[in-house]
Amino acid sequence: MIENANNFNKINVWDEEAARHILARTLFGYNKQDVEFALSHSLDNFVDNFLLADQPEPPQPGFWVNDPTNENNTERTREMIYWWYNLMVTQGYSLREKMVLFWHNHYVSEVSKVGLAQRMYWQNKLFRDYAMGNLINLTKAITIDPAMLIYLDGTRNRKGDPNENYARELMELFTLGIGNYTEQDIQEGARALTGWQVDGITSYFNAGRFDDGTKTFLGQTGNFIYNDIVDIIFTQPATATFFCRELYNEFMHVAHDEPSIETMAQILRENNYEIKPVLSTLLKSVMFHTNEVRGAKIKSPVELMIGTMRQFNVATPDYVYMRTVATQLKQELFAPPNVSGWDGDKIWINTTTLPSRNIFTDAVINGKKPGGGDLTFQLNLVEYARTFPSAEDAVQLINDISKIFLQYPLSENRKEYLLNTLLDGAEVYDWSTADPQAENRLKMFFKALMRLSEYQLS
Repeated sequence: MIENANNFNKINVWDEEAARHILARTLFGYNKQDVEFALSHSLDNFVDNFLLADQPEPPQPGFWVNDPTNENNTERTREMIYWWYNLMVTQGYSLREKMVLFWHNHYVSEVSKVGLAQRMYWQNKLFRDYAMGNLINLTKAITIDPAMLIYLDGTRNRKGDPNENYARELMELFTLGIGNYTEQDIQEGARALTGWQVDGITSYFNAGRFDDGTKTFLGQTGNFIYNDIVDIIFTQPATATFFCRELYNEFMHVAHDEPSIETMAQILRENNYEIKPVLSTLLKSVMFHTNEVRGAKIKSPVELMIGTMRQFNVATPDYVYMRTVATQLKQELFAPPNVSGWDGDKIWINTTTLPSRNIFTDAVINGKKPGGGDLTFQLNLVEYARTFPSAEDAVQLINDISKIFLQYPLSENRKEYLLNTLLDGAEVYDWSTADPQAENRLKMFFKALMRLSEYQLS
């Protein structure tokens, strides 16, 4: 059990370690300037007025989002992936894009079945609109979302011939969890969800397909419609616990502490299922900042790729190459493996994906794709090193860079290994960024640093 697991009191010390931890868990990577910015504000101000603040809606990826045709669907999906990558890279100090990905992996849909990239865009916008908003309203909106209606066969659900797919997943995977409903609840819930169809990129209610008979659902009886079903689900104590277990898994640790999760659930219920109070309390808490939590999560492929871009302040990432890598690493946006989404954690690392992660970070340092050809950007590592006051002190430079790139503290053996890699046979007092060999030595150093197992952790 995590030490101080039930302690939701605010941390007493807002320092560099605390700032780096919050940035690692709420953004897709961070750099030295981000740490300095966070520490220029109080903890309350940074969390509530930056990370959790409402953001203006970003520009759409293209005119085609309002086009209900299926022309150029593959090309549009690619364009949408690159558009979302860019939002992640340029997110500023906002938790929003991290939450959009969280919801994409919670209320799952796949473009291959949904059929139109346009439908996936509008679902993605829905997740952005409700990213840190009200869970009840989000669940009502996703229930009649065109992409979801198609993905879980809601369009096939009609009076006299109910389709139970969405009703089942709504309770099993989206809101309650197994053991908190019955097969009859699924059947009765499906009846209440009848009548919805999709026309192009919009959904509409067809009263002729709706079962207007009396239903008994989770102990309540009436002529329920979809809104009623969602409202009844959110009267169940298990619902808040279910969502908070998912949030705990995302921001804390995969080893769940149930008393802490129940405390989070109580905060959620008391705030009528508004997410911000839960996140605000969690991110400032003693529990969130324990050593057992820091550096204890495995980065997803998206976190790895976007985070690397942000660490090096890359202005023009190679999104085409990144999408190729994402496919190799098994996290292609808009294409989760199934309705359960990406399992994450240790599933991300295996004998195939770990070498692929290393090939990606090597490519970033080299500026070249593994099969040949330049990336859309080239790093100047000497200039990057000089952004650190310790640029001419090899030992301190390694410590300072490691704090930006690694959440898990390095052992003395690891530090010695990295120092020897950087010096490449030279004496420590001979290190200088003005040396003609400095760029190549920094390349070797960064490759070694990013191949450490610690680099896979956040």
